[in-house]
Amino acid sequence: MKQVMNIVRKTDYERKYVNGLKLELDYELATLFDAMNDHDEQKIAASKARLSEIHSELEALHALA
Repeated sequence: MKQVMNIVRKTDYERKYVNGLKLELDYELATLFDAMNDHDEQKIAASKARLSEIHSELEALHALA
């Protein structure tokens, strides 16, 4: 029973973590859009770098759909 509870807790944590990453992904995409409209190359590069990190994290969790 203890093992089942640990699995449930782990799954719940991963789901919350993935949902948080997806929210961060949406925010970063909006930031990138604004940076592109402003032609701000530094912000564009920073947003692309963070988007790449988020993508890697989601891919590692097999949560990219």
